[in-house]
Amino acid sequence: MTGALINGVDVVRYRTDTPAAAKSELDRTTAVVTGIGITAPNGMGRQAYWEATRAGRSGIGRITRFDPSEYPATLAGEIPGFEAAEHLPNRLLPQTDQVTRLALVAAEWALADAGIDTGSLAEFDMGVVTAAGSGGFEFAQRELCALWSRGSQYVSAYQSFAWFYAVNSGQISIRHGMKGPSGVVVSDQAGGLDAIAHARRQIRKGIPLMVSGGMDSSLCPWGWAALWTSGRVHAGSDPALGYLPFDSRASGQVPGEGGAILILESAETARGRGAHSYGEIAGYAATFDPAPHTGREPALCAAIEMALADAGLAAADIDVVFADAAGVPELDRIEAEAIAAVFGHRAVPVTAPKTMTGRLYSGAGPLDVATALLAMAAGEIPPTINVTPDSDSPLDLVVGGARRATVRAALVLARGLGGFNSAVVLTATEERDIP
Repeated sequence: MTGALINGVDVVRYRTDTPAAAKSELDRTTAVVTGIGITAPNGMGRQAYWEATRAGRSGIGRITRFDPSEYPATLAGEIPGFEAAEHLPNRLLPQTDQVTRLALVAAEWALADAGIDTGSLAEFDMGVVTAAGSGGFEFAQRELCALWSRGSQYVSAYQSFAWFYAVNSGQISIRHGMKGPSGVVVSDQAGGLDAIAHARRQIRKGIPLMVSGGMDSSLCPWGWAALWTSGRVHAGSDPALGYLPFDSRASGQVPGEGGAILILESAETARGRGAHSYGEIAGYAATFDPAPHTGREPALCAAIEMALADAGLAAADIDVVFADAAGVPELDRIEAEAIAAVFGHRAVPVTAPKTMTGRLYSGAGPLDVATALLAMAAGEIPPTINVTPDSDSPLDLVVGGARRATVRAALVLARGLGGFNSAVVLTATEERDIP
């Protein structure tokens, strides 16, 4: 075993030669969230986002980042008014895409929220695991334009990493001097939950602090063309009709940008330094769907059941489900059937606040985790907006405004293009003074 300090508190971690009994003890270590940083289309920062989300305010509108009139789809969840120069040093601007700038800002806010001074910590006691769905599309588009129109000598050297999936983890770790276990997970919309699970694994191995979450932004012509090929993007122009999961009018989804970055620590470490804890990452599971047209059952239900088992909870213990909410009728049907199979007919409140932000891809899961933790603290489930559930829907969908409720345990679901399913179970701590 080796010792470490985080803000003056002793913590313990093990090496590969740690005795089995000690490993077993660490494997049961409770990983809690002590910091939240949010960049979302309907609110920048934890408080602004929560106020908008509980009130049902949407950030979806016609794209302004470029002229979308020549494209079939024109709606997106853009973050308005974000000026990176107001938050980041000038030296970082030439080498970063929009998505990395958002991730860096969210990470800084999350660390501040957790009360962490990274300069006082040992560099190998801090790690970063984030998720990405597309990397730096806007940066790459600009450099490809330079290559094709002016020549290779006009391509930025920063192109070598600014477009890459792992760039957010790399830039966060460099900026804050974090040299512990780090990496990136790429599994589309499910990736954000997978990254948080990897971070929890590192906490259980004894790493004192992990930065995790997901961020995506590909709202440029090149990224927009790529998103359109998914066949899932809504083609209309009315923001109120663009993203209607679990509604008979559903006809696709609206892409968005942003996500959330979280700070994870062991409960013992957080308690020892007097830090506030939003809640515990209590359970996780991931499955992969069988190939289409094989006649085999989708695997989302299995992911839910395994996540509950990992948390040591029964279905009746869950107070709310944050749905993946694809907005694609067949995918919505599969998800509704899976939730009903585990919890029963309209037996648990279900919500999809992402109807206010659009699909954030790798950022969606972490943002839903953050939202669920804020819902626990506030005793309020944010609504699914614009949706009119079918009369025969098996889901108790939270519509028409936020719903007051005691939330002690929440389930967050995310699914990725290609068959990824991920489920995270969150449980409340005793503290309930946020947001």
